[in-house]
Amino acid sequence: MQRVLQAFHDVHPDPAQPSQAVSFGTSGHRGRSLDGSFNHAHILAITLAVVDYRREAGIAGPLFLGRDSHALSRPAWECALRVLVANGVAVHIERDGALTATPLISRAILHHNADGAAAPADGLIITPSHNPPEDGGIKYNPPHGGPAEGEITGEIERRANRYLAEGVTAIATLPMEDALARAHRHDFVGEYVTALGEVVDMAAIAAAGLRLAADPMGGTALPVWQAIAERYGLGLKVVNPAIDESFAFMPPDHDGKIRMDCSSSAAMANLLAMKEDFDLAFGNDPDADRHGIVDASGLMNPNHYLAVAIDYLATHRPGWAGSLKVGKTLVSSSIIDRVVAARGRELYEVPVGFKWFVAGLHQGWLAFGGEESAGASVLTLDGRPWSTDKDGILLCLLAAEILAVTGKRPGDYYRELTERHGEPHYRRVDTPCSREQQQAFKGLTPERLAIERLAGDAVARVMVTAPGNQAPIGGVKVETASGWFAARPSGTEPLYKVYAESFRGPEHLQALIEEAQALLAEWLSGND
Repeated sequence: MQRVLQAFHDVHPDPAQPSQAVSFGTSGHRGRSLDGSFNHAHILAITLAVVDYRREAGIAGPLFLGRDSHALSRPAWECALRVLVANGVAVHIERDGALTATPLISRAILHHNADGAAAPADGLIITPSHNPPEDGGIKYNPPHGGPAEGEITGEIERRANRYLAEGVTAIATLPMEDALARAHRHDFVGEYVTALGEVVDMAAIAAAGLRLAADPMGGTALPVWQAIAERYGLGLKVVNPAIDESFAFMPPDHDGKIRMDCSSSAAMANLLAMKEDFDLAFGNDPDADRHGIVDASGLMNPNHYLAVAIDYLATHRPGWAGSLKVGKTLVSSSIIDRVVAARGRELYEVPVGFKWFVAGLHQGWLAFGGEESAGASVLTLDGRPWSTDKDGILLCLLAAEILAVTGKRPGDYYRELTERHGEPHYRRVDTPCSREQQQAFKGLTPERLAIERLAGDAVARVMVTAPGNQAPIGGVKVETASGWFAARPSGTEPLYKVYAESFRGPEHLQALIEEAQALLAEWLSGND
């Protein structure tokens, strides 16, 4: 990691090269120091752009600053702190830069702003999520506590690239010692852990005497799980307390790379080897915004667990109004649609990205927001916002509540759902394509995509906008009564992703995928 850290300071990015410019995707700006895409200059420029934005938006309260355990996160965190304090921002940090999870930052923002604070707070989190050890990332959460909207990140991106082009030497900073001295210490872990009873039945979990295990995967969940076990007297064992910026303890992912992906059975191999030793075991990625649930049947597919969580919450949250909606991304499993309909709730289906759930969670009309990549959050027991960013720790504890209250492991609960609603078969396939073909997705319309049958069934609906909020999905989704496919271009690689699901079995799923690929080849053929 020494080369990675040295490159952070020594490599000077060229903003004229798109690969080295600031670029905010759905989860902030990410990159690598050795590639010139995540360096000292980037953080200086991005942080000053955030200072500009919050000043113009009237955000005069504290900024909560967190970081995860990737090697580049500490130097990037220090860089951001030096810029923020030098520019008059009241920065709140956990004990001199200790690890701080994404959901704890979101929770702190909402807690500060709950009573209509005259000086609203916001946050920055230094993390590339579950990405490989050499990666870096930074994301901004405005006063609603969740991922910033595209309008905000677009403005931050433009300003940051302008600062890069002008040269960052003029950006004001303080020496690290002075910046730390002026920063406010904030008990993020204590506040979060103390309040957990507002959103999960912690008493039921404690009374059940469950044997629980947690693997923080070398990340920010470590101090949180330790505090939870102590405060609530749980039979919970942290099975991997190691913090190692190289993540050398991680099993390789399916492609041989190291990723701290708690939804991958390859990356979760260590925890899966212990599944017989515990009633439930949990994994979290380095910034703890994702969840992995392991029981005796193995690692739960994130789609399956979302369906279980939604069904359980619909029958065990009497404080939730009947009008509250349930949110899912349009590439999440349709068993969620069936569960929501059976429980008399309204489905809120949106494009890929957790940012689409933020307004509903913040305003309290969305009871649950979950995405296919193992990220979700829910309202409190009495229907107030808990976090407007993904909360992997919360979703793990919810699995323990489900077992404690119903006596059912999540895997068994899911099998009962399939008996009532059918068993879905789901797959994602990536297909190489040109940049021109990726751009062509934006020009797709229902009229151009006229199709009457798909894999033997009548087409019920062709969508290029999400039914929940009418936002463009950046691709297409085609539905029938027994299956669907969706396709959208990757934002980081020269390929497009095809998601497909069948309620008629693996053979029908394969037919869906093959017909989808043929249709897409035809639709995109004019853009080679």
